[in-house]
Amino acid sequence: MANQVDYERIGRAARARSLAGKAVIYALLTLWALMVLFPFYWMVLSSVKSYSAYNSEYVPRFFTLSPTLQNYADAFTAVSLGRYFLNTLIFTLVTTAVMLAVVVLAAFAFARLEFKGKNIAFTLFLSLMMIPNELVVITNFVTITNLGLRNTFTGLILPSVTSVFYIYLLKENFEQIPGELYRAAKVDGTSDFKYLLRVMLPISQPTIVTITILKIIECWNAYVWPRLITDNEAYFLVSNGIQEIRENGFGRENIPAMMAAVVVISVPLIVLFLIFHKKIMAGVSRGGTKG
Repeated sequence: MANQVDYERIGRAARARSLAGKAVIYALLTLWALMVLFPFYWMVLSSVKSYSAYNSEYVPRFFTLSPTLQNYADAFTAVSLGRYFLNTLIFTLVTTAVMLAVVVLAAFAFARLEFKGKNIAFTLFLSLMMIPNELVVITNFVTITNLGLRNTFTGLILPSVTSVFYIYLLKENFEQIPGELYRAAKVDGTSDFKYLLRVMLPISQPTIVTITILKIIECWNAYVWPRLITDNEAYFLVSNGIQEIRENGFGRENIPAMMAAVVVISVPLIVLFLIFHKKIMAGVSRGGTKG
């Protein structure tokens, strides 16, 4: 009887320690979430405050009793924010489509085709990941300028139509598909391109979706290259538009209007990530695991 009482006491103590540990973990996670989300909350809050109300706050307030949407209207009238959105949409869709074609074909070649020097070529290809992006930007700028493609969508798009990382990620995913399927398809007379479309792409759909979403986010957030290669407002993207708004739109002192423009630009990516975040995590974990 005494032993049974001791076991029950030990069990209760273990459960109490487990609950205490979970409570601490959830408390820390909650604190971390608040720290991460606070800048977004402050951005949205500032965007619905009037210019006079914002400037009259000697001590910042964490709420407002008189929200206004005038800042959002100003975001589309003070500068050509609608045009920036259209330019960014064209740049993002075209770049992502071309990049997917290049990445899929390159990954298939490295994963399934046999040719002389393939391993050496892929090793050299991976070594490109060690080169800082800043050095590539300089080379790309000189090349695009010499070709006379500044202030064109072609000049914006060309340097972004491939990615060593995405090719590596998709290649690893392709190599998980049993080679017997490929050999059986070749025996049946199936071409490489048809096998890629009908077998490999459907099986690798999570990774394809992940690459697509990550590339869309990358294009939407692009700043350095568009800023460097375009000085014509007709080709500005939303990232360039923020700087244009700051310099020639609302002025540097109108923070609420600036925050409204940032919210408008950020919402599409936030919604996209919230919808597809599970697919992104699943695709990355699957693409990086062999076996």
